[in-house]
Amino acid sequence: MFGLFLSFFKVGAFAFGGGFAMLPLIFQTVESYGMMTKDEFARLIALSQVTPGPVAVNAATYTGMIYEGIPGAIVATLGVSIPSFAIMIIVMGFMKAFQDSKGLEAAMNGIRPVTVGLIAAAFIYIAQTSLVKEEIFSMDFIKGLPGNLDIFSICCFAATIVMTVKFKLNPIITIIVMGALGGILCGLVV
Repeated sequence: MFGLFLSFFKVGAFAFGGGFAMLPLIFQTVESYGMMTKDEFARLIALSQVTPGPVAVNAATYTGMIYEGIPGAIVATLGVSIPSFAIMIIVMGFMKAFQDSKGLEAAMNGIRPVTVGLIAAAFIYIAQTSLVKEEIFSMDFIKGLPGNLDIFSICCFAATIVMTVKFKLNPIITIIVMGALGGILCGLVV
């Protein structure tokens, strides 16, 4: 149990840029301990997105629950949360003194592109695990596709982009619509 706490404490202490930037480090953590497979991690990300709260906290809670039940969920959540609270308390104490610091500004300018890179890495990982066929979901018209692509997932991905970017549809409504569509279509074929 202490190992679970320590693993997520490291994630909380050393990952910068918010939940999506933390996902690669969380994946390395769960993979190194054999806590879950890539497909389970992809589901974890999906659940972390549709439940209220920060992605990293939701991911830690879910992982802890899978690994050690309710005590594991509590331990993992505390592990990922405590560093952020401690760091923010310390930073807020020094904020006034260093608000005009060129060194701090330079450090922030260096961290921003790294954060974008980590978010891009999380996107690529999620795309690799989410846009391929799974044994659970197989429709006859998908089987003829070249490679391992899942046309249903790709269509959902494209529809989501169109609904949110072009039509400015609320993300919550988009999640509900696409979840219902997936539930109906997957329920019909499974």
